[in-house]
Parts: sequence; C-alpha cells; structure tokens
Amino acid sequence: QLPLVESGGGLVQPGESLRLSCAISGFTMDHDSIGWFRQAPGKEREAISCIGTITGAMDFSESVKGRFTISTANNNKTVYLQMNTLQPEDTATYYCAGRKGRGCTSYIFLYDTWGQGTQVTVSS
Repeated sequence: QLPLVESGGGLVQPGESLRLSCAISGFTMDHDSIGWFRQAPGKEREAISCIGTITGAMDFSESVKGRFTISTANNNKTVYLQMNTLQPEDTATYYCAGRKGRGCTSYIFLYDTWGQGTQVTVSS
C-alpha cells in the first residue's frame, strides 16, 4: 500500500472548483504533517498548504490565498485540498507529501514521502 495517494484531478473550466484528496497510510496527524504542492510544466515545484497537529494548517502560496483550503477527514486518513475559482494558471500536477515527526514547512526538500501526483487542467 502506497503511503500517499492523490486523486480528484481533472479538466475544468475557469471559475470552476475541484477537491483533491490525499489518502494517507503510515502517517498520523498528531505527529506528522501533510502538505499539498504543485508543479507546472517548466516551473519549479511550489508549496501550497500544509496541515498537522504540531503547527495546524498553514498556507504558503499567495497566488491561491482565499481560493484553496486544506482540511482533513476520515479520522485524519484523508487530506483534502478544496480549490475554488480555478484559473488557467492553476494548471499543474498536484502532489501531496508527508513529513514524519515534524511540523509544516514551506521548504519542499524537507518532505520525505511523496505521492504520484494528480493532474489538474483549467481550460476553456
């Protein structure tokens, strides 16, 4: 069983919404942190948000502020990224990643376990 599995990506039109899911195995929110990241073609990977009991929920990206929200469900076995008012510039592969025994951080290299990613395409 893979430790982190993303789902929920797809093709949407500008202004629409998507909810991404990250199914978690081997992590506990009391001790660990789970973040959402994205990478567009030709661009560096960007930290979006993170959540965990140690630091609570943290938002890292000004470009999605007020539109994207991170949350947990299913007894902390799923981490969601609710994305509203999507724009073409949100097109990217979205990843969740885990950090064992530490709080949230925007430093991507400090996350040691990554999912396979899910593609989000925003286009009319």
